[in-house]
Amino acid sequence: MSRCDQNAIVLFSGGQDSTVCLVWALNQFANVDTIGFTYGQRHGVEMACRLNVLAELRRLRPDLSSKLGEDHVSDISALGALSDTALTQEKAIEMSESGLPTTFVPARNLVFLTLAAAWGWRRDAGVLVGGMCETDFSGYPDCRRSTLDAQANALSLGLDTPMEIATPLMHIDKAQTWQMAFELCGADLVDLIVEHTHTCYLGQRDVRHDWGYGCGDCPACDLRRQGWDKWQAQGRAR
Repeated sequence: MSRCDQNAIVLFSGGQDSTVCLVWALNQFANVDTIGFTYGQRHGVEMACRLNVLAELRRLRPDLSSKLGEDHVSDISALGALSDTALTQEKAIEMSESGLPTTFVPARNLVFLTLAAAWGWRRDAGVLVGGMCETDFSGYPDCRRSTLDAQANALSLGLDTPMEIATPLMHIDKAQTWQMAFELCGADLVDLIVEHTHTCYLGQRDVRHDWGYGCGDCPACDLRRQGWDKWQAQGRAR
């Protein structure tokens, strides 16, 4: 079966990466559903932002809106309750003794993918699309391609049907992610990402930078800003 005949589920947070992945998927698959998760995250504002992004995408690309299917939000507050992290509690964002940043939520992506696969099985979707990346990331072990390959194998066995995990951003940096957005849908998509998506771990949207809204200091803002600056310095290929 070719990709243009397949259905996909996009893990959609309303951030820069998942928005680029969503537009990428709309250009690849017959039907694309989206799924988001509430898990007690400090940046819960992303849940409102993701609805704005979906509405803006439908306006920007009416030619693709017919392929954009259902949106589902799963409440997994138990994950936040089990986690002692800077993403779910008022804690400092820093490196922990384990060598991982305190923003690491153990098993978050594994839980996300499992629930997305369960919904995908019902929706006849054999591909899960996520914005995981090994190039510009915070060192999370559940973003590694080896982890995702193992997860895809486990899901395929457990569901008794092939389940692919597609990661279009896996080997590119944030500057290349900005460029990918431009190549997918031009300056309009770049402007949508700047204005409507949310990345900041602290959930701040009171200050607008050239690259979008956020505190400007947390690791997520830092990566987004560095990628923007590098892309600008490269001349923003047009």
